Amino acid sequence: MIEIKNISKTFHQKEKAFKALDNINLTIEKGDIVGIIGFSGAGKSTLIRTVNLLERPDEGQIIINGKDFTKLNSKQLASERKKIGMIFQHFNLLSSRTVFENIALPLELDNSGKEKIRKKVNELLKIVGLEDKANDYPKSLSGGQKQRVAIARALANDPYLLLCDEATSALDPATTQSILELLRDINYRLGITILLITHEMEVVKTVCNHVAVIDKGQLVTKGTLSEIISDKENPIIKQFLKSGAMTIPQELNKKLEKEPKDGLFPLIEVELNEQISVEELLSIVYDKYKIPYKLLKADVEYLGDSNFGKLLLQLKGEDEDNQKAIYYFNQNKIQNTVRGYA
Repeated sequence: MIEIKNISKTFHQKEKAFKALDNINLTIEKGDIVGIIGFSGAGKSTLIRTVNLLERPDEGQIIINGKDFTKLNSKQLASERKKIGMIFQHFNLLSSRTVFENIALPLELDNSGKEKIRKKVNELLKIVGLEDKANDYPKSLSGGQKQRVAIARALANDPYLLLCDEATSALDPATTQSILELLRDINYRLGITILLITHEMEVVKTVCNHVAVIDKGQLVTKGTLSEIISDKENPIIKQFLKSGAMTIPQELNKKLEKEPKDGLFPLIEVELNEQISVEELLSIVYDKYKIPYKLLKADVEYLGDSNFGKLLLQLKGEDEDNQKAIYYFNQNKIQNTVRGYA
């Protein structure tokens, strides 16, 4: 378990002081995948670098497996860091060394024998799917392959913790997805705790179980992924989710009226949360209130047993029945907006 206790860090530039971290408290359980999300300059990189004391905090404690890292001497700290892997945005591979040799570097620095190195590197090449690239040099690899080499190198000393500093920021969406799937597989197969920082909500949604939101050096909120995504009233989370109104199909939008009229039916934009599924909501409309409906659009994402997203429905029942359904949504805190009538 990792305990980040009352961590603060101030940088001094010329005569100005900048507080990068302000009394941060965070607990990370063994085997978890935790994302720290925030905009540029929020303090994310500073925070993750304090975990292995690459950045020494001015105040507070970093306690990992019962040891206070801030109290270790340089030799003790160097020993503990061997069990904390770290991967970066720009890979940091040595261009003069092959893939095999890049992965072997931490083992060589630890004075491991040649046979142990050969066995371990081949094992790691298999884990990251690069068995056929062992003798290639970094210049011949794609961005995703370079990051896989960096991940393998970070795993060389069998770490219990993997720190990821914007590890997918330099990659395209498809490659990002494959790297995140690899990290989740590593977490599952090897039981390694993963702490990652990112400014991309999609990264958090894909791989994290718990999330901490940081802004201007302060921890704004923390919780499970479901709790964070549900907290749409938080202005920082709202900016990340960017949940604008759904677009209405063009042909329907042309004849959309703002006020109700005879013969027109309401278009309802309904926002889902972890309390109600798509199936449950549609069952309420059709089975409970006997309202015919047309599902015009759905933007739904499943996170574990919960779903999030929006539906655009046209309710085609009698006006009284339609109003009953809308009243039910409001009473049960299911956010909804009447977009018009058609």
